Amino acid sequence: MEVYKLQKLEYTHEIIMPNEDIPFKMFIFEGKDGNYIRDKHWHRSVEIFALFDGELEFFLNEKQYSLMPGEFMLVNSNEIHSIRSPKKNMTVVLQIPLSTFERYYTDERFIYFTHSSKKQDEEVMRLIRDMYKTYVEKKMGYELKVQSQFYMLIYLLVSKYREKEVDSEMIKANRKLNKLSVITEYMKENYNKELSLASVAQTFHYSPPYLSRMFQKYAKMNYKTYLDNLRLSHAYQDLMNTGLSIGMIAEINGFANTKAFSKVFKERFGMLPSQFRRQTLEQEYREK
Repeated sequence: MEVYKLQKLEYTHEIIMPNEDIPFKMFIFEGKDGNYIRDKHWHRSVEIFALFDGELEFFLNEKQYSLMPGEFMLVNSNEIHSIRSPKKNMTVVLQIPLSTFERYYTDERFIYFTHSSKKQDEEVMRLIRDMYKTYVEKKMGYELKVQSQFYMLIYLLVSKYREKEVDSEMIKANRKLNKLSVITEYMKENYNKELSLASVAQTFHYSPPYLSRMFQKYAKMNYKTYLDNLRLSHAYQDLMNTGLSIGMIAEINGFANTKAFSKVFKERFGMLPSQFRRQTLEQEYREK
């Protein structure tokens, strides 16, 4: 169906980061070229991944979802998720500030949207397709048209996808992740420095065992895994986009040494960083 197609647009720009012209963010998924893994993480914003071509694998709260063309995944605020895109894909991502839905919070100042398929799914995909097309073309008055489409999308979300009954455990987890987000923001800003569990716990006036339990229970991973994943995401970009040595990449991204970096990298990608870089360069050469 035509709602699934976006081939007529040019996607040379990887990301659109609106500032003042529209009240949300809309961009092409960073894993569009495939061979991509984004580990467990969460956001305060509500995210929608609209897949128009290719395939994606999502893991939300330990449950796996396979996304096919014409389908979208809605990720709630503070919902633990990871993404795998083994092959090239065409995915438009929307990040909607949580404050957009403030008038529709439950009494606990909480909002949750269902993942189940709805008969309105095609309309949602069509809206996102048209919003992206309008924004890219930037014809006179495009901001007004995009915003009108955006508010129609918000209407569908709150009227057709919003869950009115949410359990207490979900609300509790949301509150804990809000607190944990303050800590992880600090870690994101200082990932390339010394960040032992003890030092971070002291910075935020927690005991190390308590902070460790928070990560394990609410982030669904231990502290070290979160930190390794954070550092690895930056190291991966350096590996693919610079000519820096493996040792230098390890050092500038906070790994203790090359061996520590290589160990984490191999656990994720099944090969050493040097092998991965060589394989990627060979593949790019063959495709030219």
